[in-house]
Amino acid sequence: MMKKKSTSASKASLVLFLCQMISALDVPLDSKLLEELSQPPTITQQSPKDYIIDPRENIVIQCEAKGKPPPSFSWTRNGTHFDIDKDALVTMKPNSGTLVINIMNGGKAEAYEGVYQCTARNERGAAISNNIVIRPSRSPLWTKERLEPNQVREGDSLVLHCRPPVGLPPPIIFWMDNAFQRLPQSERVSQGLNGDLYFSNVQPEDTREDYICYARFNHTQTIQQKQPISVKVLSTKPVKERQPVLLTPTGSTSNKVELRGNVLLLECIAAGLPTPVIRWIKEGGELPVNRTFFENFKKTLKIIDVSEADSGNYKCIARNILGSTHHVISVTVKAAPYWITAPRNLVLSPGEDGMLICRANGNPKPHISWLSNGVPIAIAPEDPSRKVDGDTIIFSDVQERSSAVYQCNASNEYGYLLANAFVNVLAEPPRILTPANKLYQVIANNPALLDCAYFGSPKPEIEWFKGVKGSILSGSEYVFHENGTLEIPVAQKDSVGTYTCVARNELGKIQNEVQLQVKDPTMIIKQPEYKVIQRAGQVSFECTIKHDPTLIPTIIWLKDNGELPDDERFLVGKDNLTIMNVTDKDDGTYTCVINTTLDSVSASAVLTVVAAPPTPAIIYARPNPPFDLELTGQLERSIELSWIPGDENNSPITNFVIEYEDGLHEPGVWHYQTEVPGTQTTVQLKLSPYVNYSFRVIAVNEIGRSQPSEPSEQYLTKAANPDENPSNVQGIGSEPDNLVITWESLKGFQSNGPGLQYKVSWRQKDFDDEWTSVIVANVSKYIVSGTPTFVPYEIKVQALNDLGYAPEPSEVIGHSGEDLPMVAPGNVQVHVLNSTLAKVHWDPVPLKTVRGHLQGYKVYYWKVQSLSRRSRRHVEKKILTFRGNKTFGMLPGLEPYSSYKLNVRVVNGKGEGPASPDKVFRTPEGVPSSPSFLKITDPTLDSLTLEWGSPTHPNGILTSYILKFQPINNTHELGPLVEIRIPANESSLILKNLNYSTRYKFYFNAQTSVGSGSQITEEAVTIMDEAMASRQVDIATQGWFIGLMCAVALLILILLIVCFIRRNKGGKYPVKEKEDAHADPEIQPMKEDDGTFGEYSDAEDHKPLKKGSRTPSDRTVKKEDSDDSLVDYGEGVNGQFNEDGSFIGQYSGKKEKEPAEGNESSEAPSPVNAMNSFV
Repeated sequence: MMKKKSTSASKASLVLFLCQMISALDVPLDSKLLEELSQPPTITQQSPKDYIIDPRENIVIQCEAKGKPPPSFSWTRNGTHFDIDKDALVTMKPNSGTLVINIMNGGKAEAYEGVYQCTARNERGAAISNNIVIRPSRSPLWTKERLEPNQVREGDSLVLHCRPPVGLPPPIIFWMDNAFQRLPQSERVSQGLNGDLYFSNVQPEDTREDYICYARFNHTQTIQQKQPISVKVLSTKPVKERQPVLLTPTGSTSNKVELRGNVLLLECIAAGLPTPVIRWIKEGGELPVNRTFFENFKKTLKIIDVSEADSGNYKCIARNILGSTHHVISVTVKAAPYWITAPRNLVLSPGEDGMLICRANGNPKPHISWLSNGVPIAIAPEDPSRKVDGDTIIFSDVQERSSAVYQCNASNEYGYLLANAFVNVLAEPPRILTPANKLYQVIANNPALLDCAYFGSPKPEIEWFKGVKGSILSGSEYVFHENGTLEIPVAQKDSVGTYTCVARNELGKIQNEVQLQVKDPTMIIKQPEYKVIQRAGQVSFECTIKHDPTLIPTIIWLKDNGELPDDERFLVGKDNLTIMNVTDKDDGTYTCVINTTLDSVSASAVLTVVAAPPTPAIIYARPNPPFDLELTGQLERSIELSWIPGDENNSPITNFVIEYEDGLHEPGVWHYQTEVPGTQTTVQLKLSPYVNYSFRVIAVNEIGRSQPSEPSEQYLTKAANPDENPSNVQGIGSEPDNLVITWESLKGFQSNGPGLQYKVSWRQKDFDDEWTSVIVANVSKYIVSGTPTFVPYEIKVQALNDLGYAPEPSEVIGHSGEDLPMVAPGNVQVHVLNSTLAKVHWDPVPLKTVRGHLQGYKVYYWKVQSLSRRSRRHVEKKILTFRGNKTFGMLPGLEPYSSYKLNVRVVNGKGEGPASPDKVFRTPEGVPSSPSFLKITDPTLDSLTLEWGSPTHPNGILTSYILKFQPINNTHELGPLVEIRIPANESSLILKNLNYSTRYKFYFNAQTSVGSGSQITEEAVTIMDEAMASRQVDIATQGWFIGLMCAVALLILILLIVCFIRRNKGGKYPVKEKEDAHADPEIQPMKEDDGTFGEYSDAEDHKPLKKGSRTPSDRTVKKEDSDDSLVDYGEGVNGQFNEDGSFIGQYSGKKEKEPAEGNESSEAPSPVNAMNSFV
């Protein structure tokens, strides 16, 4: 039951939150506007809640606030009014609420201990500060005690107690000797968290009389000293080894409570001989990665930024060769209140609604209470527009008298949070903040954004006009933003002119004019080209441009994306770059970059330098390495390096490259330091702190680089503060209620010293005045929890080490985590353009409801049913994504004559928002697909039966079928075309009065009211006359015909045998040469008229070869014949083998004429027809 109520409450809160997002006014950060508007007080600066002061200095309790009119200030002390006028030592700074208590003029700090609270008040309300607890720091002396000398046997354990005086704040403890030297500590001897000095086992060298415990009180900058403690170790032989025993904590288990966000310190110190080794584990889990550190020789487990997930049992295990012991510490992580949603200032118009939300978490869960102008809301003056609902105050139909400052207090036993948030009800006529006649210039075909920053209460309506008497701008060619900006997505030349912005509400109207100019784009009409040049040559790159005459271009030449070398050989002209006396160093990519105030274009070309032909008499080579490196003039940040050059090997040394090695951070890795001309053999080098330098020198000539010299001696520089801060600082939330701050850590010697850490600071932009900071170890990420969803933060990360801080870092803007969008796009409209294409429009969602970076919109659409079939089937939804703040898109590939549904959703980095209501639209009819099949059956002498299936996709209502057909003769020529229209409800047709024994080709398609669809084709043959078929069969069975066929077959066989014999005897003829050149020789075809072999024809003179002249008398083949090939006789062979294996057809120099497409007969060759054609 409780779960159900919780769900209902969360839904109600979400609805109210939407109301607030929609109705609250945004006040622009315009200084002039802010000075004119009335505003309740806001606390901008205050002292910390727990304020420990130095009793020797004046007490300053800060309280600063802003408001219109300026607020007045008052204070309470221990819950009652503090009348500063009655105390001569107390003054308040002018125009401020800050108190100054003049202790140095005879006052005592103890007299002013207490709880202070500041109130800032004007006619619009009252804001209050935190309860500021004032306590003077204390550094009491050590109580006198008599210390007996400690006598202990060698190998036994020992604890020297410090027991420092109780100070405020607690002192820092350390042990030293009489010479003020820190006592060495190790795994055997170490200081505990309570300040005591523990010996796991004592050794003879531990004997001394000056073990002194010191307590340093940082607040008063004093150090207190305990009386020296004497230790005498009694030597015993042999020394007995002992297994581990825990000195602290005692027992087998203990408990520890820590607060969320603090540092958890757990300690285990053991006695034993040999000295035990400590190991830590978490029962049932792993120690948190990147937050776990071991200190004091692993005797202390340190976990930073603890959370509730770190609760559990932590076991320390002490082990030596004789055994082990352990202790389990049960850790419970509690939490002081922390914000989930802090209340935010609310600016409303009279009659509007809104709400304040105050949500906090903690362990135990904090209690939420509200105050109005510093008074508990239960006893505050009643306001009919106000209703309190737990952690939310709901306002409805507010009036100007509803203005007030509300305080939310979230508290539990571990602390409290107090936040002020005002409700400011304003009635203001419209104001336009954009300067009058502001000039905007854009490049053609680019977006133009014309600003109209405005303010008014109620929120004004914004309209745009073009020209003095123009009509209101509207339509898809313009985009109207919530902040009043007019966007022309694609500005053209006709977009030039004066644009007027009009802001109006019920209290008035105001307008402002701005000017728009559209410029021609800058273009490179002649780009630099790829060049190959020899050394010592000259090369030129051209870069000719065309630009708008009113824009002044600047041309910059780059080499390999960097500046040109500072070398007089490089000559930059108006539209070209010339390089004189080219060297190998000039090899690379050259880019000309043209910049105007509005656009930038560039073009690149590669220069390749090749060696000139070498002169044989001279051998050029790389130089020999330098030698005899010497370091002189050693300073903290500089040193002088000198060397002796090696042999230049016939090519002058052009320069020396100096490299360095950091033996402290990156031993074995050499880095570039600098380079000097080849005539120089000494150089002054700049150094960084905390680096162990070694140097080497490389000589360079036109041939190449020498081998590196031998390294110089090492030089270690002193440590110093960091010179730089981390780079690439970013703030991106991974969850809706956090901010992940990342940065690139400093590398190697950039730390300038040991103990590199980072100070991470953040504050909510335009909301928080104070920075929240935390110091973290050498990591590259920190997570801020409990942030509002997707709000901007100012972030900075500062490096520090054991010697101090780096310079103040620059600030970057980040955003807390995104959450899913809250609302769906509205006013979704669909315009059907044709049967397969539609255009969808929608209104953009308010940017505040996106709750993240707007990535675009997704359109989900799917087919509901086909209107021609009235059948429903499941269809996969299709998705189209439109990037950016686009408000329309095209839906391609739709099916004609169908019913569709679609909805639109906004997308941010977290995901998709809710869908808009489904929009139904229909596509018009289209042309149908081809009939599903066409079958031709029951052939007779003069008729054929046609059967068909309706189209698979009718795409509309079928009106008819169209049948076209025509005869095809034996030469595949087409006859006259006949067309028949058939009703749409028919599925078969009998065609009569056709010619017998004739092939017909059919073309068949369906029609809708839009037009004809694609056609399907088929062929069929009517049967022949039965009498003629009978006569043909009779001729084929006559005896004389059979005898004739036998004689012809015998003659062909004889001719083949003769040809075979002649070939085996070695006789050759030109065609034989042609056939030998191919893998599949073919038999000479037989002529139809005389039964003899046909003659081959020459491709050049087309004269037939005589039978008697095929082979010369010397049985050789002429060269011109042997060079011939089958290609000379045509593109290929057209013919077929007869049933007895003989070849029918002939070689031809031309291809046979191919029949028209689709006219090939599917009928098998008839033996009777073959016989008829032969005779």
